[in-house]
Amino acid sequence: MTHAVVVGSGIAGLTVALHAVERGCRVTLVTKDVLEHANTRFAQGGIAGVMFDDDRAADHVRDTLVAGAGLSDPAAVQVLVDEGPDRIRELIALGVAFDRDGAGAFVKGLEAAHSYPRILHAGGDATGTVIERALVAALRASRVDVVEHAFLVGLVTDAGRVGGVDLIVGETAAAPGRRVRLDADAVVLATGGAGELYSHSTNPEVATGDGIAAAMRAGAAVADLEFFQFHPTVLAVGDSFLVSEAVRGEGATLIDDDGRRFAFDDHPDGELAPRDVVARAIARRMIEQGGRPVRLDATHLHSTDAAERAAFLARRFPTIDAAVHDRGLDWALEPVPVTPAAHYLMGGVVTDLDGRTTLPGLYAVGETARTGVHGANRLASNSLLEGAVFGARAGDAIAADAASGAWIAPAAPPSSNAPGTPTRSSSDQGTPTRSLSEQSTPTRSSSEQSTPTRSSSEQSTPTRSSSEQSTPTRSLSEQGTPTRSLSERSETKRAPAFSRRALQDLLWEHAGLVRDESGLAHAASVIAGWQGEARAPHSEHDFEDENLLLVAAALVAAARARRGSVGAHFRSDDPSAAPVPAADTREAIAC
Repeated sequence: MTHAVVVGSGIAGLTVALHAVERGCRVTLVTKDVLEHANTRFAQGGIAGVMFDDDRAADHVRDTLVAGAGLSDPAAVQVLVDEGPDRIRELIALGVAFDRDGAGAFVKGLEAAHSYPRILHAGGDATGTVIERALVAALRASRVDVVEHAFLVGLVTDAGRVGGVDLIVGETAAAPGRRVRLDADAVVLATGGAGELYSHSTNPEVATGDGIAAAMRAGAAVADLEFFQFHPTVLAVGDSFLVSEAVRGEGATLIDDDGRRFAFDDHPDGELAPRDVVARAIARRMIEQGGRPVRLDATHLHSTDAAERAAFLARRFPTIDAAVHDRGLDWALEPVPVTPAAHYLMGGVVTDLDGRTTLPGLYAVGETARTGVHGANRLASNSLLEGAVFGARAGDAIAADAASGAWIAPAAPPSSNAPGTPTRSSSDQGTPTRSLSEQSTPTRSSSEQSTPTRSSSEQSTPTRSSSEQSTPTRSLSEQGTPTRSLSERSETKRAPAFSRRALQDLLWEHAGLVRDESGLAHAASVIAGWQGEARAPHSEHDFEDENLLLVAAALVAAARARRGSVGAHFRSDDPSAAPVPAADTREAIAC
């Protein structure tokens, strides 16, 4: 019987596992935390699909291609749109209760860049949580074996084929984990993105690029890592918490210290401009007003009566409403402070339409993968759909691929889609090929390491409580905000000693919302210096740091190679940069 190991428990990983086990595979799903704690549950926006008789697949395809700034793979987009409705119906059959109106029909959500109101939501702004809960329940009722608190150290390879995974299982703040090797006929990377690259992020702390880094070390191709989407509005009080763009879609505005709607200075669509444009406008205005956050004003929505307005906000955005009130704010009565933050990685491990990577036996899905759907800028509400569609395709393909013994490697992205060839790691660190009995020596605890690690309350370890993991733990008030001009680059800079915080600050300043050659060259130099230092990772946190360094180096290299601005990649030194046209290129108003 074909044995598949799926690494990750978001919508993509869970869908792969359920489809593969249904096709007769033996499936083991390993996850870094507990099964329910994946990035999917943070998705406040909905899921897009052609679910209504008066909508057209051709329109959804066009909307996606426009949002991708011409760099999406049309074949991948067509698959996404054509198979999306069946995957949504599959979710409904598993118990996902999408919002319905009084007559029992699905509530249609209209978002900018969508030419039709095709967005379905569940629980208002809790779509990701509702989907994750249903998929987890289905998985627990299936024959899939689950290993929780399992960290991916690397891929096991033999003669150019991936044949298993090397894990640290059961590490806590008080005790080291044990090294475990799982052999497999197929390995699926569904570890999510790499939001921990940046000092401001909407992602949970477990988003450290583990799958992308493991694939690179094994020799798999990656592409489009320069395309990292920044969400414009994250609460700037307490822990980072994303405020969905659907709030602005309802009519909320962005104002500065003077109460002025400054977004129109940068784009004729103001608050409804493309996500990257709004994020840069906010960053610019924050610098102009001494680093202080701008404010999101919902005090005029729905009703002039404050009580009615508060009831509407609580009903329409229950998750956001709770987060706002948890921070001692009342957004029905006063504007709330917000800041941009890193949100979604469009690039990743190169795959074909069935999740196959360039390495036999290795698949990638979800945010870990570069399927070609998103191009240079993700159309929001397509990400959950991508996880479901391509997760199902990968799960269906595994058994047939293993049985045939053949491997159809994906073609490299067209040269027009990337400034260079897909990236492979030039510093292959090797992967364990020893048997489990040869790996019985426990890993040392973080307290024994020479590399500084965070305290147990700060670490992304299995010991954190559910409440601690509901949002990323870095407080924006503790991070500070850049106060220099976005285009300012000092001539001489001293590289700080390596730490995750130093890496995050480096990328936020030089490879974040606004980039130029001077800043990217500096970032590349600092990262290369850090990579040249002798470090011996032992704990999960140590390995995460090495993963982040490797992905950061590839991201910066890709950003340097792409000298022109496109989509989420903005080069201030691009002489051909032109103003973004109104309306036609607006991105989706959603999470």
